[in-house]
Amino acid sequence: METQRVKASDGAELYVEAHGEGKPIVLSCAFCTTHENWRGQIEPLVAAGRRVVLWDYRGHGLSDAPDDASAYSIEQVVDDLRAVLDWAAPGQSAVVGGLSFGGLCSLHFALKYPDRVEALLLVDSGPGFKKPEAQEQWAAQVERTASFLENRGFVDFVNGKAGATCIGTDPELPAAKAAAAAIIAQGVPGIAHFGRQVSALAPGVIDDLANISMRTLVLVGEFDKPFLRAAEVMASKIPDATYEVIPGGNHIVNIETAEKFNAMVCSFLEEL
Repeated sequence: METQRVKASDGAELYVEAHGEGKPIVLSCAFCTTHENWRGQIEPLVAAGRRVVLWDYRGHGLSDAPDDASAYSIEQVVDDLRAVLDWAAPGQSAVVGGLSFGGLCSLHFALKYPDRVEALLLVDSGPGFKKPEAQEQWAAQVERTASFLENRGFVDFVNGKAGATCIGTDPELPAAKAAAAAIIAQGVPGIAHFGRQVSALAPGVIDDLANISMRTLVLVGEFDKPFLRAAEVMASKIPDATYEVIPGGNHIVNIETAEKFNAMVCSFLEEL
């Protein structure tokens, strides 16, 4: 394993780790979670001949959490992802993927840097919102999350209803326990800034999906009702997309149904 603190364009340092050799695949996590959520994908993807790159957004995990709210924006996060890829695989294109917000971030990256994207992996994610009222409702939900964290912290967050959306529905799984420990170890202010300035405000890309030219795998858990329709929309509008529903999966399918998830992703990589 290689680890590095990659310097972003504004000087913030981002935690990155890379495993294996071969063509890169960079995985971005859901809002409030860390690179540890992807630990169970390292071994099978390395065995599939990939260089697996994991990282933490600013404000998350082991990355810097700037105090100034103006340091957080979707444009800056997309640029952060470019800096991560520049370190892990300079000059190369990569399979760019993510879960939940990580999928939306990957879509923004693919639209801005199409030459750096070999293929897309969109997991239990969506393209954002087109209607202003839907965007406002989402922003209100993110504000409730940020306020909850500020008032009660990550222990109550992970052990409450939100746990299913960040570590999965079986908290006794070893991977879920490791993910929970990493989430709880985070600082709240950076996550709150990220939620209010990035997750809540990131523009939707529904009207741009037809311009996504690279191969795309859209995965969604069978029981992840909030994202089933969003996944269908993305798969129908991206010209070269494959759509798969993971039986028995909820939102954190890569932990809850790891064997099925890993097999589907490895099959997609083989086809590339």
